[in-house]
Amino acid sequence: MPTPVLDLRPARYDDPVAARLVAELQQEFVVRYGGPDETPVDPAEFAPPRGTFLVAWDGDEPVGCGGWRIVEPGLGEIKRMYVVAAHRGRGLSRIVLAALEDAARAAGLTRLRLETGDQQPEALRLYGTSGYAPIPRFGYYACHESSLCFAKDL
Repeated sequence: MPTPVLDLRPARYDDPVAARLVAELQQEFVVRYGGPDETPVDPAEFAPPRGTFLVAWDGDEPVGCGGWRIVEPGLGEIKRMYVVAAHRGRGLSRIVLAALEDAARAAGLTRLRLETGDQQPEALRLYGTSGYAPIPRFGYYACHESSLCFAKDL
């Protein structure tokens, strides 16, 4: 299968299209974990130069999203990686992740970290095959056994 051609566009985290995709992702969390991700998120954290948020478009259809925010100098955190269910299995998440890494590198970050959960085998496979290594749990879900954290040097 050929690699899909996506149009990755920067967007505000609270842009209506981005907000719709994030709401769909939160519904995924409700199904998989019984509730949404309650990690505090300030939309301004994803605005340059403090972060980046991308929406992936397939023609005129938004099909995915993801962002990173600076945690401390040199370190960013990936949040809200998502691909619409009907478009999964095409390698879109790998394209979004690579674009986020490129944007983070261009912003001077040297490391990215992320938190996912044990009920997201697709995410675990993506991050494991993209060079992310396990790290100690951090953040809002640090005390939850289902929380799995990873990092990658850029």
